[in-house]
Amino acid sequence: MNKKGITPLITIPIAVVVIILALALAPSVKTFVDGSRNQTDLVGGNGLDCSNSSISDYDQAACVSTDLFIPGFIGALIGLAIILIGARVVFIE
Repeated sequence: MNKKGITPLITIPIAVVVIILALALAPSVKTFVDGSRNQTDLVGGNGLDCSNSSISDYDQAACVSTDLFIPGFIGALIGLAIILIGARVVFIE
């Protein structure tokens, strides 16, 4: 079977696009997360108020999970790109 089709050539550019997308979305995701951690969010609604030390344990857990969203989101996109590159190297040789 011939494995020299166009699909193996497309996987690496798609992986590069996913990495660029992850890095391009990082500032807007950080702005969203910072806005939700404040006392009021960006559109004037109630935020989590994470700087307040007297919030409940549930609100503190929500603050921690919101903090973990940025590295999780960026890590997932970069992990997807690494999987694409790894699949290209392992399966198309």
